[in-house]
Amino acid sequence: MMKIVEAANFSTRRDVETGTKTQRAAVLEILQAVKNEGDAAVLRFTEQFDRITLDGMRVTEEEFRQALDEIDSEVRDAIREAAANIRDYHSRQMRQSWMTTQESGTMLGQLIRPLQRVGLYVPGGTAAYPSSVLMNAIPAQVAGVEEIAVVTPPGKDGAVNPGVLVAAYELGVKEVYKVGGAQAIAALTYGTETIKPVDKIVGPGNIYVALAKREVFGLVDIDMVAGPSEIVVLADSSANPAYVAADLLSQAEHDAMASAVLVTTCRELAQAVQQEVEQQLAVLPRKEIAEASIREHGAICVVDSVEQGLDVVNRLAPEHLEVMLEDPMAHIGKIKNAGAIFLGPYSSEPVGDYFAGPNHVLPTNGTARFSSPLNVDDFLKKSSLISYSRQDLLAHGAKIIALARQEGLEAHARAIQVRLDNEQK
Repeated sequence: MMKIVEAANFSTRRDVETGTKTQRAAVLEILQAVKNEGDAAVLRFTEQFDRITLDGMRVTEEEFRQALDEIDSEVRDAIREAAANIRDYHSRQMRQSWMTTQESGTMLGQLIRPLQRVGLYVPGGTAAYPSSVLMNAIPAQVAGVEEIAVVTPPGKDGAVNPGVLVAAYELGVKEVYKVGGAQAIAALTYGTETIKPVDKIVGPGNIYVALAKREVFGLVDIDMVAGPSEIVVLADSSANPAYVAADLLSQAEHDAMASAVLVTTCRELAQAVQQEVEQQLAVLPRKEIAEASIREHGAICVVDSVEQGLDVVNRLAPEHLEVMLEDPMAHIGKIKNAGAIFLGPYSSEPVGDYFAGPNHVLPTNGTARFSSPLNVDDFLKKSSLISYSRQDLLAHGAKIIALARQEGLEAHARAIQVRLDNEQK
């Protein structure tokens, strides 16, 4: 049963496993092997961990066609419409290069350019996430990334889930590899005979994927080291307990480590949600996973006021925050930390996961205190432009020299002084 606790006894600290020494050692071994051996190591680890012997890693045109034949037309239509919504939302994030010229003739500016090649990790195997393809690939495409490579673990039959392939096909992403785990991260980082290296790796995965991404950061960029999914619902007596319970379970079914928390000013709602969770849990196909999540990482926190509830929320800094208050808009300004904010009874978290348009790749484990959802900026790089005029160099050169000498960098100072001496002859 979901436990009910008073605000004074509720801890907002959550310790999430970041990998054992054994797991880290295994990841380092895989990374080194793929770096040294290329395809041979990737295929060997795929056989070892996925129990699949691959003839080739890259998805063929025939496999794409087969997926298109297998997928239900309703699902394909939903993928297309979701993709349109996601593209429209992310297109509004795009920024432009800029330049400014001063009266002295100095020009300053910023060039904004896309990354050339990125790798998308899409979870697979026992579960498949076409939505992850959409959420990771579309902002990259909006940014102007030319090359997108998708890696995803094969199923027991050695094939990629049709939904994943159809999502990639609809976006025009044809470079898909049947590879998962740390070996996929290694292949994207170092490159192999089949897989070209990338500039950045995005997308969630299991603990081995997360550890591998952490290890290769610096050789390539990464989006984040994602932890288990989280949801917090902030509610008062106006909330429907069936809605609240269903939304809590929508995250609990992801992973036994997922966290589902209700913060409420109403004890009657707390008790009603507790009962609803039990009833809805009993008929969930993924009951065992959701039950473990609710038991170990679920809670109902009863607070004295909405203000106290907001304080709890801001300390939790949740990945997903649903605000089911009588007037949710009135409290937006007081929400400081959350990955995605869902307002009102009809903004169920899955609306954001799949269809509305905002990205579902979100900061977890309290990192919403300083991190943002995946967005177009994640696929852009910025270069500063400086075209300094003779007038400004003569006017400010002595100041630059003073700063350089203050830091003990005489060669810096002399690089300016030689110009001043030459121009003042």
